Amino acid sequence: MKDNKIYHFFTPDSELPYNEGEPSDERVSEQSKPPAHLFWSGAVVGMLLLAAAFFMFTQVRSVYNRITRQPLTVDEKISEIMGVLDSHSINPYEQDELRENMFRGLVAGVGDPYTTYFDEKSLNSFMQSTEGTYGGIGVVVTSDPKDKLVTIVTAYEGAPGALSGLKTGDKFMKVNGLDVSDASLDDVTTMTKGQAGTAVRITVYRASEDRTFDVNVVRQKIDIPTISQKVLEGNIGYIRISAFDRVTVDQFVSAYNELHDGGMRGLIIDLRNNPGGLLDVVTKISDILVPEGIIVYTEDKSGLREYINSDKNAISVPLVLLVNGNSASASEVLSGAVKDLNVGVLVGTKTFGKGIVQNLYPLSDGSAVKVTVAKYYTPSGVCIQGDGIIPDYVVEMSDEDTARISELTLEEDAQLSKAVEIVNEKIAKK
Repeated sequence: MKDNKIYHFFTPDSELPYNEGEPSDERVSEQSKPPAHLFWSGAVVGMLLLAAAFFMFTQVRSVYNRITRQPLTVDEKISEIMGVLDSHSINPYEQDELRENMFRGLVAGVGDPYTTYFDEKSLNSFMQSTEGTYGGIGVVVTSDPKDKLVTIVTAYEGAPGALSGLKTGDKFMKVNGLDVSDASLDDVTTMTKGQAGTAVRITVYRASEDRTFDVNVVRQKIDIPTISQKVLEGNIGYIRISAFDRVTVDQFVSAYNELHDGGMRGLIIDLRNNPGGLLDVVTKISDILVPEGIIVYTEDKSGLREYINSDKNAISVPLVLLVNGNSASASEVLSGAVKDLNVGVLVGTKTFGKGIVQNLYPLSDGSAVKVTVAKYYTPSGVCIQGDGIIPDYVVEMSDEDTARISELTLEEDAQLSKAVEIVNEKIAKK
């Protein structure tokens, strides 16, 4: 350790004033002071020596750490981290929830937003949603690619959400007071579901009104009406598919047969704001519409391909599909098959661009991992991941109109109006 002595540097011929027997209080004469360049030279040398000593110390410490550092197993590292948190964290936490978050983080480390971990509760909620019956608020949501916020694309008429004032385009900011602006689609969906009769408070941002507000919704048992239908002027059938859930096949067949038996002269299928769903469901619906050929094929990490084909039966009247930037996944499977097999045309704007497939793998403790296992390809061999499908007729619509498609009249809906025009032209040419 350095002492506090003051050292003076003198030239050889300088003299230090000194009175024998008593300390001298005389000042050093100007002639006895060291030249400035010698002082600064000494200072520089001292600094260099200190820097060299520090460098040697850090190198020795680094070597020592490398020699003495012990590799940890995963369990050992978790145990050490838990010990640190238990001893020092001022924030309270539940160890079970800490571990569940660790599992979520492990799976999230893959870097794929569609590869996710489900605890037992969220798994049950997810399974209910794909079946088409669940306790919830009755909305379809997607992750907005622009701001990553969970956004309502369909608020089912007569369902709790719509009756409480939620609308298409509303963005989830909080659920029961918890910030969900950075939460995953699956997490937000799970949080809004629950036992029928229970309440959930949802904070949403509505861009059209530039305001954020709370909505209290009482959950009900929801039998999702994924299909709606009507007959347009000129006996043109219209079917809107909001999602491809387990119940959708039977609902579609019923609607299609009713329109067919009514002598429809053309068909418009509306896939706008449809976030997708189950692959086997969309391929069964595709098989009703397209002629013999490949509906879609998948390719896994090993290059193994699996083909799904249609039979010879196909729709016999002009067909138009309506799509937009919220038409994703299974919606794009149907769109790709219709377009590539030349059975119909697409109207609207470019689709979302989700050309990958997930499988669900249950774990032995009741949890599960959903993993992206393959890419899918349209009949012409195109993987639309990140690119989407450009429709045959591009018709733009405002964000506001896109958010309330189900409320628009034919005159207000530019995309639907174009679809009707195309169908009538095809009918006239027959």
